[in-house]
Amino acid sequence: MAKINQTIFHQYDIRGIYPDDFNEDIAYQIGRVFADLSEVKRILVGRDMRVSSEKIFKGLVKGLIEQGVNVSDAGLIPIDFLYSMVPKNNFGAGIMITASHNPFQYNGLKMILWRKKGWIEPISGRKIAQLIGKKIKPAKKRGKIEKVNFWQKFLNHIFSFVDVGKIKRLKIVVDAGNGLAGKVIPLIKKRIPCQIIPLFFKLDGRFPNHPPNPFERGALDKLIEKVKKEKADLGVFFDGDTDRIVLIDEKGSPLFGDLQLILLAKKFLNENPNARIVYKVDQSKSVPEFIKKMNGKPIRAKVGYFFTVKAMVKNKAILGGETSCHFAFKDNFYADSGFIAFLIFLEIISQENRPLSEIVKEYKIYHKIHLPKIKVTDQKKTFNLLKEKYKNGKIDLLDGLTIQYKNWWFNLRPSQTEPVVRLTVEAKTKELLEKKLKELKKIIK
Repeated sequence: MAKINQTIFHQYDIRGIYPDDFNEDIAYQIGRVFADLSEVKRILVGRDMRVSSEKIFKGLVKGLIEQGVNVSDAGLIPIDFLYSMVPKNNFGAGIMITASHNPFQYNGLKMILWRKKGWIEPISGRKIAQLIGKKIKPAKKRGKIEKVNFWQKFLNHIFSFVDVGKIKRLKIVVDAGNGLAGKVIPLIKKRIPCQIIPLFFKLDGRFPNHPPNPFERGALDKLIEKVKKEKADLGVFFDGDTDRIVLIDEKGSPLFGDLQLILLAKKFLNENPNARIVYKVDQSKSVPEFIKKMNGKPIRAKVGYFFTVKAMVKNKAILGGETSCHFAFKDNFYADSGFIAFLIFLEIISQENRPLSEIVKEYKIYHKIHLPKIKVTDQKKTFNLLKEKYKNGKIDLLDGLTIQYKNWWFNLRPSQTEPVVRLTVEAKTKELLEKKLKELKKIIK
C-alpha cells in the first residue's frame, strides 16, 4: 500500500490535490476504515460537480460495500442536503465528496454520523488518519448500492424555517459560481415570489468564471458588477458546496459573516428571547454586543465548523455563525446550511421594507481587518513577543492569542500546516485601526 500524504487529513474533513494526494484508491481505503469505525449498515453518499468526484465516488463505495455497508447514492447534491437528509431518513452516517471552496484541482470528503442525539456528529479527518493501514477483515456479506431521491423532502425541510408569505418580490442576483447552487436555486425559485437573475448556474467543477472561495481576490467582482447594473435589491454568492453564503447590498458592498450573523440573530431572538447564539473569537465586538441588546446570550468559541457544532450542542444554542459565512441552526440538527440562511435573509429583508444597506447601517460601529496569511519564521517567538508588548491588555488564549483594550483588540492564530499566522484587528476608529495594524505587523515580521 502506497504511503498517504498525511496533510490531507484535517480537523473536520479530508482534502487533497487529485490524483497526487487524494484519489480513488485512497478513497477506497477510507471507505473501509469509515465502515469499520462507524459500524453503520446504511449510509447516504453524495458528491459535488468536481471533475474527479465520480471516480472518487466509485472508490469510496467499493470500500464501503466490501465492509457490508448498504450505500444510498443521492447523486449530485449540496452539502446541507446530506446534513439534513441523513437524520431525516434515519441513516447511520453520511459522506459528501467535495473539496468545498478549494480550487478545482482538489477533492475530498466530509463525513458525519447520526446517533439520534438531536445533532449530527462531524468525523475528524485526523481520526481517520490514525486508522489508515490498520488490518480490516472484509465483511462476510457485501453491501448493496441503490439510487435515492430526497429532493422534495429536502426542499420541504429548508422551507420549514420561513413563512413564504412574508417574502416579497425582491430582485436578486445569485452567483452559483458553477457550483451546486446552480442546481438548487431553480428549485427554490418555484416556491418564492422573487425575481432571480442567475450568474454561472451551469455546473462545472473547473470553476471557469471565478474562484469558488468568496474570500479569494476577484471572486465577488462579477456579482457586485451585476447587482449594480441590474439595480437589484441584493446579490447572493454561494461557495462550491453551498455551505457558505455572502450577501451583497444594493450598493455593491459585501456584508460577510459578522453583519449577517447579527441579522440572523435579530430574527431568532425575536422569536426565541434569551436564546444562546455562538460566535467566534475573530468576529467583531459588535456581534456579542448586539446579541446582548437583542436579549440573547452570546457564546464565544474557537474558529471552525467543528467547534461551532461542539459549542452549540454543549450550550444548546439556537444559532451559530462564523466570519467565513458559515451559519448553523439547531433545528437543522446543529449543522450549517447556505440555503436555510438564504431563505431566512429573504424573509428578514422583505419584512424590514428598506434597502439592505440601511438595515445593516446601525451595526457598523467598528472598523476591522483580517489578514489570513502572514509569514513568520517562529510562531512561538512571535506570540511571546506580542504577549510581552501588550501585557497590560486583557489576554485570552481560547483560540490563539487575543488581547483586548477599551478601544481596540486583536486575535492572532497560528496555522497548523504552514509557517504563517492569521491576524484580525478591530478598533473604534479607522485611524486607530491603521495605527495598531502597522504596529502589530512590524512586531510580527
